[in-house]
Amino acid sequence: MTGIHAHYSALSLPAEWLIGEDGTTITYAVPDDRIAAIAETLLALESRLVWIFCTEEREENSYTLWYVFELAEMRKYLVLVLSTSHPVSLVEIYPAASRFERAISDGFGLQFSGSPDTRRLFLHEAYPCGFHPMKKSVKNVPIVPSQHTDPYEFRSMEGTSVYQVPVGPVHAGIIEPGHFRFSVIGEDILNLEIRLGYLHRGIEKLAEGCSPEKGVRIAESVSGDESVANACCYAMAVEQILSLSIPVRAVYLRGLLLELERSWSLLSDLAGMVTDVAFSTAASRFTILREMLQRACERLTGSRFLKGIIVIGGVSHDIPDDVLMEVKDTVMRVRVELEKIQSWAISVPSVIDRFSTTGVVREPLIDPLALSGPIARASGRALDVRCDHPYGLYDTYPVSPLIRMTGDVMGRFALKGDEVLSSLSYVNELVTQIPKGPVQTEYEVRDGYALAAVESPRGRTLCFVRIADGSIDRFALSTASFCNWMALEHAVLGNIVPDFPVINKSMNLSYAGTDL
Repeated sequence: MTGIHAHYSALSLPAEWLIGEDGTTITYAVPDDRIAAIAETLLALESRLVWIFCTEEREENSYTLWYVFELAEMRKYLVLVLSTSHPVSLVEIYPAASRFERAISDGFGLQFSGSPDTRRLFLHEAYPCGFHPMKKSVKNVPIVPSQHTDPYEFRSMEGTSVYQVPVGPVHAGIIEPGHFRFSVIGEDILNLEIRLGYLHRGIEKLAEGCSPEKGVRIAESVSGDESVANACCYAMAVEQILSLSIPVRAVYLRGLLLELERSWSLLSDLAGMVTDVAFSTAASRFTILREMLQRACERLTGSRFLKGIIVIGGVSHDIPDDVLMEVKDTVMRVRVELEKIQSWAISVPSVIDRFSTTGVVREPLIDPLALSGPIARASGRALDVRCDHPYGLYDTYPVSPLIRMTGDVMGRFALKGDEVLSSLSYVNELVTQIPKGPVQTEYEVRDGYALAAVESPRGRTLCFVRIADGSIDRFALSTASFCNWMALEHAVLGNIVPDFPVINKSMNLSYAGTDL
């Protein structure tokens, strides 16, 4: 069968349904009455549903749904495309579909028949009834708040001595808003429901009509500690549309920036985890190492958060070799120091007591919830876009995924420390091999669409871009946090409320990366 590995012959997708195949995806147009049956077959073949998004076509009330599956044993994504205004829910087959479908219902007004959960996702009570901001007819302007919608109904648990404990959406410190509703008996957690959307900024809508170049700046602004990952993912999608190959030196520099971002972002996670168990001495030392790397990032690009460096066709400017060598020295110092601090931290009895067996994410949850990144790898699954779907420098210099088997806070702490060490070693070897040459490729914008994927510090990031008449017609982004928040709802079960902060910090998911 055209385009599909022999392992997937059971899908029986006719060759005439094939509408495209590239280095990242295999795309089929399927009738809307076949999607459920195909999804059941894919589930039996151990494939994961990793994203559903929607596009509105130029004909009024015409919508296209895009279902993105990750195929086991293949380094491609299978994309099933169907045009429908009355979609069928896939939640009973793939539980991860629920949040995707709710987001589409909020954004476009489509209702999925058979869905067990039709509550709003990111549109809170203040949004007017019938307001669906992703429709082409809706202008991106301030709205008049409304109080006429029904209040949000949290999942409830009833029984003797069951109490609800609300946390947030406003928190201590400077973290972003999110509401956590616990059902507890005493301090034991029976249920947790997370409600986000308080930070929803209309980023996908903002991108509509913008030039492809401006889209890079929008993508990198989604989440501050994933600036390079999101910008690279967007740029790679546009480069696929333009059939654009970027210069080799730019490929190396992008790889360097991605690994530096991974390193300082994960160091922040390590500092936060030990802070939440009152180990402030270790936290300060992790923070110092993060600061050293962020200063190196500023030396490289002019931005501690590596903003402004990624452009379509490469990077915005070259980085002198002497500056790269300075960064190499910094990286080596950080690596040596990190090995000492990590080894010390995980040997402290109070850390072991708080981290071990706390907040376990069980491996069978990974596929149904479409989990990715360190959360999945700490639970025994070697899922890493850099390895499973190599891109950029990882095609030439592959990395090996690291895993831990326990799935608890200790597993995530140890894994993230190991991943920082691995990334720093990668950077150290990379710096001496960066070839000379240009760092940008000229191009002419043309219409088309493409899907790209990268591994961010938190896991799998997917970006879809469609260009029409030379400007962005649709920009859609799915960061790892969108799905990984569901891991937190399961990880806290059976734990006590005082352990929630460290379980939460061990995942360190992004509110901004979810509330686009």
